[in-house]
Amino acid sequence: MNEEAQMCLEEAKEGMENSIKHLKKELQKLRTGKANPNMLSGITVDYYGAQTPLEQMANISTPDARQIVIQPWDKNVIGNIIKEIQAANLGFNPQDDGEVIRIMVPELTEERRKDLVKRCKQEGEDAKVGIRGARKEAKSTAKNLQKEGLSEDEEKELEDEIQKLTDKYVKKVDEIVDEKEKDIMEF
Repeated sequence: MNEEAQMCLEEAKEGMENSIKHLKKELQKLRTGKANPNMLSGITVDYYGAQTPLEQMANISTPDARQIVIQPWDKNVIGNIIKEIQAANLGFNPQDDGEVIRIMVPELTEERRKDLVKRCKQEGEDAKVGIRGARKEAKSTAKNLQKEGLSEDEEKELEDEIQKLTDKYVKKVDEIVDEKEKDIMEF
């Protein structure tokens, strides 16, 4: 396989890898009943006029499996942090004691678990769409390479490699989603 074809494969692989990374990041936000600081990732708080990620303005820890403790470096923003956590609609009820914010992570109901599994599967489908988008782009590049002098056999071989790569990453998505589902449904 020539250098341009190899480059096409590398670009497809990179695009598919990015879909996997995004899937893992999104699935980390889904709570499984166990406290995890990542549950709060993506929350930004108004800090003197600037939207600042929560993890950049407070120490977030999990002293036990049911509790998240947020210790802001500036006590004046406790109200804003609580407001943003509630606005994020994560199902948490933050408690303020003046120094730290405590979040008790409630047990998941069966209905809530099923909703989370649905969301998990949707994230998996979104990742597969991203993978197929990378495949489409790579196939288009392969067609262009053929117009620029790549033989038909080499182009066919490249498309086969692209498909193998796609199948590998789709399988990886299914494995990641299945693992998260088991984690969610675990009592």
